[in-house]
Amino acid sequence: MSKLLSALVVAVLALSGCGTASSSADGPVVLKVGDQKGGSKALLTAAGLLDDFPHAIEWSTFTSGPPLLEAASAGAIDVGGVGNTPPIFAAAANAKIAAVYSAKGNVESDALLVPADSPLRTVQDLKGRGIAVAKGSSAHGQVLLTLASAGLTTKDVTLNFLQPSDAYSAFTQKRVDAWAVWDPYTAQAEQEAGARVLTDGRGKSNGYTFQVAGRAALASPGKSEAIKEFVKRIGEAQRWADTHRDEWARAWAAETGLKLEVARAAVERGGDLPVALDDAVIASEQELADAFTADGALPGKVDFREFVDTRFQEELS
Repeated sequence: MSKLLSALVVAVLALSGCGTASSSADGPVVLKVGDQKGGSKALLTAAGLLDDFPHAIEWSTFTSGPPLLEAASAGAIDVGGVGNTPPIFAAAANAKIAAVYSAKGNVESDALLVPADSPLRTVQDLKGRGIAVAKGSSAHGQVLLTLASAGLTTKDVTLNFLQPSDAYSAFTQKRVDAWAVWDPYTAQAEQEAGARVLTDGRGKSNGYTFQVAGRAALASPGKSEAIKEFVKRIGEAQRWADTHRDEWARAWAAETGLKLEVARAAVERGGDLPVALDDAVIASEQELADAFTADGALPGKVDFREFVDTRFQEELS
């Protein structure tokens, strides 16, 4: 386990027993779930789907998808939600993970932001500029595809690899020219820092998000059953949030400390909704992986299908 992972797990691990622990042949099942700000825990709580969860849950909060998947590969967590790009970087590192559930969100929340008074007006204007982005995050993928749509590559800009909290500071202090990020950070920057959307993910990002499990957890019958129930409830909660937007915004704000207007702005853009983890999803992810390989961000070709496990699909559909 890397020093980064060790520090993250020690720093952010929050124990939260939900429901009544059930037992398997190996004893009581405790599901270890990786989460991000305003993520699965907030959603499931708001939808009322945690109180009767049949297993105890230990929650760990991460700043973005890449460190979450590092934890999943190391067995520090069993499952967690990430965007479309972290599984690709994890696969390139031959991580011991597999995507087990997919959803699709509104790609307008995947934004490339500039300050309100920035002279930048088009993607072409980014040439020679600095962009803050979390390495290996969904925003990293968006930057790559956004630049490609304008005939540019990452070699035409300077990528400043920063986690969201550090990127927000760099952005507001104008130490970078642009920031690629996702909701709720997009809405927060718009509402609180007057950020302007230079471009968003429409026509570029595929909008997919995933629940990704560690191979060790999937190999355990008890853990596998708990993961199946967890992702089933994630789907139910996502559908609930889409039809209860004001209620979800209020709960999200209360859970995360976001201002209500920030939460509402993010929610009104539309959240993730379940989609089948099928050939179309895999092909779209493979296209993104190939783009990263061509850009030189990955050391070699990734076969995304090898990092997908569809065992739960029949019961989720």
